[in-house]
Amino acid sequence: MTRFTAGRILITGALLSAVPPVAAAQGAQGSSPGSIPKFVNFDTTGMFQGLFFSAGDRLFVAGQPTEKGLREMKARGVTTVVNLRSPGEMARVGFDEAAVVKQLGMQYVYLPMRGDSVMPFTPAAVKSLAAAIAGTDGKVLLHCTVAWRARHLYGAYLVTEMHAPLDEVLTKLDLVTPSDIRAMRELQPFEEFLGHPVPQFAKYRSP
Repeated sequence: MTRFTAGRILITGALLSAVPPVAAAQGAQGSSPGSIPKFVNFDTTGMFQGLFFSAGDRLFVAGQPTEKGLREMKARGVTTVVNLRSPGEMARVGFDEAAVVKQLGMQYVYLPMRGDSVMPFTPAAVKSLAAAIAGTDGKVLLHCTVAWRARHLYGAYLVTEMHAPLDEVLTKLDLVTPSDIRAMRELQPFEEFLGHPVPQFAKYRSP
């Protein structure tokens, strides 16, 4: 599990109510193009597996939500849930996430990916995420299992769609640290989402 700390700011779940109300005119990054939003970690207890953090005013990134977590997201203004987990993974969750999302009146966007030949990480996924963000008038929850895939996809979105500085994205999202690298991969998800190698990952590649 990654040691990502979302800007090294930890806020307890009791303060989740302090998340600002949705501002439809703002981008999902919560700031102007070319900049990176403020990341704030929240307590995951009973709601998410792995990480749960906000990225600006309109986006949450997290691991697998519980039913309680989904209801909390609805209460906090989320109108679209983007799920990156594969069907096999979702079969082990214990409840029908898509059904719960729809019952709560939220849009469900399913983008299953595993980084293999069947469900690869591709630049098209970045475009799909961008379309999901642009197509909602509320907030977005982007999730996978523990927010590993989700962070890499969101980082690629920041670079390609919001023109954020590459080095700053890698640093703030902790994408190029030993704790986050999957050594068996030739390219990391972030690189595959961009569609090309990134020099900052070179030292982790097999000789």
